Amino acid sequence: MPGAERQRVESFGHPEDGLEDATPWYQWGPYLSERAWGTVREDYSADGEAWDYFPHDHARSRAYRWGEDGMAGVSDVGQQLCLALALWNGRDPILKERMFGLTGPQGNHGEDVKEYWWFVDALPSHAWLQWRYHYPQSEFPYADLVAENGRRDQSSPEYELLDTGAFDDDRYWVVEVTHAKDDPHDLLMEVRVTNAGPETATLHVLPHLWFRNTWSWDVGAARPTLEATGPRTVGVEHPRFGDLVWELDADPDGEVPDLLFCDNDTNLGRLYGSEDSPAYPKDGINDRVVAGAATVNPDRTGTKAAGWYRLTVAPGATQVVRARLRPPSAAPAFGDPFDEVLARRRSEADEFYGEVVPASVDDDARLVARQAFAGMIWGKQFYCYDVRRWLDGDPTQPAPPPERRRGRNAGWLNVDARDILSMPDPWEYPWFAAWDLAFHTVALAHLDPAFAKYQLLAMCREWFQNPNGALPAYEWDFGDVNPPVHAWAALHVWDIDGRRDTDFLARLMPKLLMNFTWWVNRMDPDGDHLFAGGFLGLDNISAIDRSNLPPGVGRLEQADATSWMAFYSLTMLEMARILAAEDDAWTDIEVKFIEHFVLIVDAMHSQGLWDEEDGFFYDLFHAADGSTTPIKVRSIVGVLPLMGSVALSPELVEALGSLRKRFAGFLGRTGAGPAGGRVFQVPGTDTLAIGVVPPGQGRRVLARVFDEDEFLSPHGLRALSKHHQEHPLWVELAGSSVSVDYEPGESSTGMFGGNSNWRGPVWMPVNYLLVRNLQRYAHSFGPGRAFELEYPTGSGETADLGACAEDLRQRVISLFLRGADGRRPCHGRVDRLQEDPRWRDNITFFEYFHGDDGSGLGATHQTGWTGIVADLICRPDPFAGGATAGPSRPGAAPPG
Repeated sequence: MPGAERQRVESFGHPEDGLEDATPWYQWGPYLSERAWGTVREDYSADGEAWDYFPHDHARSRAYRWGEDGMAGVSDVGQQLCLALALWNGRDPILKERMFGLTGPQGNHGEDVKEYWWFVDALPSHAWLQWRYHYPQSEFPYADLVAENGRRDQSSPEYELLDTGAFDDDRYWVVEVTHAKDDPHDLLMEVRVTNAGPETATLHVLPHLWFRNTWSWDVGAARPTLEATGPRTVGVEHPRFGDLVWELDADPDGEVPDLLFCDNDTNLGRLYGSEDSPAYPKDGINDRVVAGAATVNPDRTGTKAAGWYRLTVAPGATQVVRARLRPPSAAPAFGDPFDEVLARRRSEADEFYGEVVPASVDDDARLVARQAFAGMIWGKQFYCYDVRRWLDGDPTQPAPPPERRRGRNAGWLNVDARDILSMPDPWEYPWFAAWDLAFHTVALAHLDPAFAKYQLLAMCREWFQNPNGALPAYEWDFGDVNPPVHAWAALHVWDIDGRRDTDFLARLMPKLLMNFTWWVNRMDPDGDHLFAGGFLGLDNISAIDRSNLPPGVGRLEQADATSWMAFYSLTMLEMARILAAEDDAWTDIEVKFIEHFVLIVDAMHSQGLWDEEDGFFYDLFHAADGSTTPIKVRSIVGVLPLMGSVALSPELVEALGSLRKRFAGFLGRTGAGPAGGRVFQVPGTDTLAIGVVPPGQGRRVLARVFDEDEFLSPHGLRALSKHHQEHPLWVELAGSSVSVDYEPGESSTGMFGGNSNWRGPVWMPVNYLLVRNLQRYAHSFGPGRAFELEYPTGSGETADLGACAEDLRQRVISLFLRGADGRRPCHGRVDRLQEDPRWRDNITFFEYFHGDDGSGLGATHQTGWTGIVADLICRPDPFAGGATAGPSRPGAAPPG
């Protein structure tokens, strides 16, 4: 696409080049997390209890080792210098420097942020970023939130900030922050504060500038400096960018802000009672503003600085604070030149999204897509974690406890991360997660294909991917197993980017071959082509903890793990087919993956995962005594096999004919025998298709999927059938009785720490995959040939498969759109979120959604994979034809 923004983001660089070689517009961005406390990286305990080792109460006083946090924050690409906002309403016991929330043990449904903020807008070059926050004028109820949620159990709803009365009578501040760039190293920051309350009130606004602490961990490490060079200017000696100047404008009354300085060093006295504590520690500015303490450096120098504004604002009025970070310049910093930059960047953002979001999309869906895309960009975070160094400890610090050598991530010494990665949620999940990230890249590809590719390539580099081929799952346990969706994501990124960059696929393919081999060798120990994998991101979806079976009781063969591997085989097949169009050397790889696929399909049907009586797929438990028990939970686990289908072009069938007779014979089976009709001819064509679920069985599975009393909700597919609401499942396994019932909202199970919710809610990633695969399956039949089904089941109405997929797409999108009643389902029953003009159009992209009414649940800013709704809005059906959907060679199209 043309335009200034496309020119700025045409290249991010390659993972092996290092952050410093990123193109200029990426050198500064929203890379500052909203929570660094309570993370694994900062945990140096013996027991691995990260929440306890570094609590929120320590965050203002304790220097972070691996990364920084802040509100509405930006930093340079190596996170050496950070810029963010702090606020004080005159009543709180601490400055509001970071978002507050409950730890995993404190929340009755696990960790949970207790604030209201939104990512409003963003450009991928970070030349334009907008953020919004609502801050109570009364004392923030920290203790009340902890105490009341602590009194509630898992059967109770969460106690939210709105429930405390903190926003009663509209006594709150609307704080809007805009970052803009005039050039790659000229950063403008505007803070607009509006008094929403009925009376004049005062807000303390403190833009902060500080260096990440890189000097406390090595002997003789250099310490950078910030120093006042005038009444409202701070000189910066940046390690990479040379001299910079931070300039602060006068307030609306012409008053100059106070410049406050301290050091980003731990307050050893407050935390540990040490007398050998810095004179002006990390919380020095906090203590000066809140308590008037002599804890800021009178020489006006340090490694952390703030401009202290005191704004007294009339009811309904707005006041503005401005700051600018740039190389030394004689040009005016503020006034008309500042306004001109903001106006230009806003106009460019409108132009950019005018191209990204199709003109056919209505205004409300356009608003949703734009905010989803903004969240994707704000979710780009600096991620630094050297596991070997973390285990060894730093030479200037006490040695870590020896127990860590046998604990978390000890088998991942190869991980040495210092990168910009897409995070699931910058507060609740401020670290990468492997399968989340794959979904992120599909949305990001609309905005910045280079960055999307970078993410997938980085995960397969040797400083992330284990030498054995495994991909790291997430930092709480890199060794957990996530669904293998990176090849699938790569194909969609390639497709969205115009189907041009086959070099990108070729660079990924060898590392994905390693990962595929790891799955075959590790997750199929019996060699029967049936796979395990544990929870596979679906947490408590089964009757048992699939990641932690008691030793010696038996083993589990998983319908979803096996389906994921069938799907992985298809995506690798598609990738090989694209590459083989330019290089015949890849033809043998094509054959390899179609053979893997067929062997998996055969195993699923011949070894008990398919239940002919129920017409559904189930996990199968093999007890130590040799008996087998199907775990008959009607869950998304049994629906995922629908993902596995592929059309075999005549060219590929001819190539496959050279295989040994056993396999060639399989292709010939179209009815009786083990294949059972899983190979069939697409009507009216000479194309064969093969699938995990052939058309006859597919109809039976889809009858349940499209039943509103089972999987089909008003807003997408439930993770578990509503059938279990009236018919809980009880299973006897290894001498224990376990059960599963339908829970459309927060789960009452303690599995996975009590923050596991796959027993009824609507989850975006699996809905997205099924929508796309149903679309693909429908188009494989050709125009007018897709079979018809009763839709919804029991309604007496019929629709072809493509129309069913389209209705499902619309249901998922409707989670965020205003309905006929003017309410957005994702905002639930909270009237303020639905009706108040200051709240109702600020969209929050939740982790998952209530299975009956669509209200948002879990992490409140999971724009990561929930943000893929923007792709559903902007790309209704990638298989419908046209330049980006047509196959590059017969049968090739990105898997659903």
